[in-house]
Order: sequence, then structure tokens, then C-alpha cells
Amino acid sequence: MKRILFPLFFGLAQIGLLAQDKPKLVVGIVVDQMRQEYLYRFEKKYGEGGFKRLMSQGFMMTNAHYNYVPTITAAGHSSVYTGTTPAIHGIIGNDWWDKNLKRSVNCVEDPKQKPVGVTVGNGDVSPWRLLSTTITDELKLFTQKKSKVIGISIKDRGAVLPAGHLADAAYWLDNASGKFISSTYYFSKLPAWVEKFNSSNRSEFYLNKDWNTLLPITEYTESNPDDSPYEKVLKGKDKAVFPYELSKLNKTNGGFDLMAHSAFGDDLLTEFAMAALQGEDLGKGSQTDFFTISFSSPDLVGHNMGPNAVEVEDVYLRLDKNIETLLVKLDEQVGKDNYLVFLTADHAVADVPQSFMDSKIPAGYLLSGKKFKDELNAFLQKEFPGRKMIDTVCNQQVFFNPDSFAGDPKGAGIDLLVATELVANYIQAKEGVAQVFTKAMIKQGNYSEGGIKGKVIRGYNFKRSGDITFELEPGWIDWNSTRGTTHGSSYTYDTHVPMLFYGKGIRKGSSAVHHDITDLAPTISVLLKIKFPSGCTGNPITEIVDRK
Repeated sequence: MKRILFPLFFGLAQIGLLAQDKPKLVVGIVVDQMRQEYLYRFEKKYGEGGFKRLMSQGFMMTNAHYNYVPTITAAGHSSVYTGTTPAIHGIIGNDWWDKNLKRSVNCVEDPKQKPVGVTVGNGDVSPWRLLSTTITDELKLFTQKKSKVIGISIKDRGAVLPAGHLADAAYWLDNASGKFISSTYYFSKLPAWVEKFNSSNRSEFYLNKDWNTLLPITEYTESNPDDSPYEKVLKGKDKAVFPYELSKLNKTNGGFDLMAHSAFGDDLLTEFAMAALQGEDLGKGSQTDFFTISFSSPDLVGHNMGPNAVEVEDVYLRLDKNIETLLVKLDEQVGKDNYLVFLTADHAVADVPQSFMDSKIPAGYLLSGKKFKDELNAFLQKEFPGRKMIDTVCNQQVFFNPDSFAGDPKGAGIDLLVATELVANYIQAKEGVAQVFTKAMIKQGNYSEGGIKGKVIRGYNFKRSGDITFELEPGWIDWNSTRGTTHGSSYTYDTHVPMLFYGKGIRKGSSAVHHDITDLAPTISVLLKIKFPSGCTGNPITEIVDRK
């Protein structure tokens, strides 16, 4: 009997050790529009329990980059969680031109779904356009769907794409009602804890709160003066300066959308995260759970104000406190040694070009979109009179109208080649354009190629992307105002983002070795001892996973 029981007990003990070797909860934090330099520039004003805790007690990759273009929100969130790029996971933008439907589509738009939590709202969404599995999907598959996966964000795409195809739920803010809602993709009715949170009217509380600086404004020495000509001015204000009386401004500036465009969007999401941790009992089950959080307000404020604004600095000082609040809650609910956190960003951001131009630094603006489409169609009339050759220009990509080449099947191929060459040369000659790539050029390239072309290749999906794509010169953006800024380029100011690991199984330290953002997902996969996402092209970060 002893000979039988000893191997049995030994085997059960091994299973117990294996279970203990994994975290009870993984928390993936994506900050929408965060430069790596924000960790350094604002460091003296951060508290000890937020970003500094992750930096000093965890492991920081100081040279992490996106390895494709365009560097934008939906593509970034998808790449973090799939371990691959738009060429494979298919999320080539927040919106793009659908060649079959002949219209623009949203990355999470799903007409088969309906909103849950409101009768009318942005709830017709799901992750169905994401072509690869995510680390959250793979965790669900590994545990026979016993793990719980929850995703939250202000933006629908920031909640849905990280949570993956098999998520138990994803929640985002409905700007019309101020409520956190979901989709019939997940269930038909909001859980009681979400209904309770919505009934507390916390969105209404923040909507009528004055946004002033956390510290005396004279201490914001890491930013430009508050009164700057490079910042968007809200309707009802003469200047983009503190304070922002949201109660007086919200009616003319989008209601709850204005609240999300302030630091209070992060405060609200943090409160909702606290409610989700408790309401879902995350980290309390027999299997590892996964909680994805995407803070959207840094991006919304950053677009309006630019990276050197007092408003952006204040957002990050407050976000630092939000991170601390979250970590304290995790300590209490899950236990300090029982959870794993990673923090990164979906992209960084360009400086306001006009501020560079005024300082004699090369920069500028190139307006694409409808205006550029009309310009190209007019140009092609000389060679192809009477034909509308261009369907649209979006995400710095040109989509030809296939119907315009259908009249003469024998000559259609020649016409397309001629039109492609004409448009490529026309765009290349424009001021501010660095390089132009046709579909044929991209086909001849290699996925692992370096330089700008390599990033274009890794961001190009042959079924969804346009016929021609182009990259602007450093400092140039596709933007229709001299106030505010954007992101999306292949340059380091858009690609260089934080990558922090903290918690169970993570040693203290840092590394300046270059790592692509696609290395994050396989690293988490190794730590969880699960399969890599189906489209994964990244590699585990040896500084994290190598125990030798």
C-alpha cells in the first residue's frame, strides 16, 4: 500500500507545485499613447507605489519598440496580445476601407451584435476581425476555459481586442449614457456588479468636476508653459489653460466624451477596475485568470495637447496614483506574490509639428483623406479621362477602384500598372513624403527585412491594405490643424514604448537590449507555460524567462 500511495502523493505534490509556480492572476496594462521617456521625464514627481514600484521592483525593457507601421491604437493592442503584426493578425488600423463592402469599417465593428447595457450605443462590436489568437485566448484554451478573462477600457477596441475571442466579458464606456456597456457577443445582460457600478453615477460625478492640476502649476517644469499656441482650445474657453470646468464645458464638448478627454477618464476606469476585480473574484479561482486594462485618456488628451503640455504631465501624475491604487488592491485581493503585471503602450506620439517648425526643426503637415483622394483622381484624369480611379486614401494608403479597370479585361492589367506608377511617382514628389511602396514592392520584400520597408511589410495585410502605401519624413504628420498631434509613423518617437514586468516570477532589473513589442506575448506564454498565440512571430525575452 505504501508503494502505491507514495507515488500518488508525490504526483499530487508535483501538481500542487506546478500550480503554485503560476500566478493566480495576470494583469495586462496598456497605456494609450505613452512614450518611454515619460517614465524618466516625470519620475521625480511620481510616488513610490506606482510607476516607480514597477520600475524598481520589477524588470524594465528600456529599448522596446513597435516593429511595423502604422503605429496606432487597434493595431498596437492587437500586436501586444497576439505577438505578431498587422500583416498576420489583420488589424491594420482603427478603421480601414473594406474592398468588398466598398466602405470604411471599424476594427471591432460587428453588425451581428447588439449593445448590452443600453438600448442604443456602440455595442455592435466583437473581436471577429482579429485573425490570430491572443495570449488570453491561449490561456482559456490551456485551462479548458476554466480561466476567467475580463477586458476593460474607455474605448471599445481597447477592451475587446486584448480580451480576445474567448473572453468572458469586455466592457467599455458609452459616451452617450456614461455607462460601461458590453455586447451580445459575450452575454445578453450585464452582471449585477456592473449594473451597481453604473447606478452609482460615477461618470456623472467626474463630468461635473473641475480639472485642475494635481500639484501647484508652477511645479510643472517638465512641460511647456500652460498657455501654449500648440494646444487645442475647447469650445467655451479662450485658451487651453487650467482649470477646466467640465460642468460648464461638457454640453458644448461632447458630454461624457469630454470627461474621457480629461484625466478623470483614468480615475473612472480605475474605479471600474476595482469593481471588476471584486465583482468577478479575479485571482480567486483554481486556474490563472487574466485581466486586461487599457487606459485611454492619455491618448485623448495627448492628441489635443501634444506631449509637452502641462495637461499631459498632469494626466501621467494622476495615472501614477491610479497604478498605485490598482497595485494595492491586487496586494489585498490576490496577494503580493500571487499576481503578475505587465505594462506597455499601444504606441507613442509625435511632437506638434508647428512647435518644431517654429524652432527651425524639420517638420510639417500633409493632409490626406478625401482632399488627397480628390487630388489624385483629378491628376489621373489626364491619362484616364472620365474614370474615378481612386476609392479612398486612408492610413496613408491609396485604394484603387477596381471597377475603373474592369471595362477592358485585356488592358486592365496594363492600366493598373500605369496608374500605380503614376500615383506612386506623384506622391513621392510631394513635400514631406519619405518613401512610397506599391503592392508589388511589398510582395518582393521579406517579413524580417529591416528599415522602413520592413516595418511597412510587417504592417501590410494583402487582403485588407491598400494598393500603395507611403511614409512621411520625420516630424511630419497627417493632420488638419497646427494644434495637437498624432502618431502612426515608423520613427522612434512613435515606436519607443515602455515594457515593464512585475510580480510573480519576475526578478528585479532592466535591459537596454532592443526588443520588439511582439516579444511580449510569447514571454507571457512561457511564464504561464501555455501555447504561443496562433500567429505569433515574436520571441520570448530571455532576460525575463531565462532563470540561469
